Amino acid sequence: MAGSRLDPIDRKILAELQADGRMTNVELAKRVGISAPPCLRRVRTLEEAGFIRGYHADVDTRELGFEVQVFASVGLQSQAESDLSAFERRCKAWPLVRECHMLNGEIDFILKCVAPDLSTFQSFLTQELTAADNVASVKTSLVIRCAKDEPGVPFDILEERLNRTA
Repeated sequence: MAGSRLDPIDRKILAELQADGRMTNVELAKRVGISAPPCLRRVRTLEEAGFIRGYHADVDTRELGFEVQVFASVGLQSQAESDLSAFERRCKAWPLVRECHMLNGEIDFILKCVAPDLSTFQSFLTQELTAADNVASVKTSLVIRCAKDEPGVPFDILEERLNRTA
């Protein structure tokens, strides 16, 4: 298991940074119970190893004027690897697409999209998404409200699992 490659302090560092990526190294070190210099070395090692991919502000999309959030289920005509990769590249180029996940099952991809208004999304849907090469079907679901939006992973579950296997 990948999480077992990290020691408990590294996992604590990741959990703390996941909850608040803006805290100072001194505060982080205090929370995980080590001094600041080794804490900074550990953070840099976690970054270099790819456990920390970046730091981001959690912006409020609605406050910024993006009133519409939609999940789009996309079916492709061909699932050849080259066609799947081409669709993924296309999704990366569309600003309204904020997440793109390839799935196993009835649909090939699910996209999380945001738009300032319904007409902007409708234009994207008809002129870009459904018109894209290899797209066979698109079904959309408009988000009414979000009950939970937690980034990252539940570190308490990881710790429980690691403790059971130890």
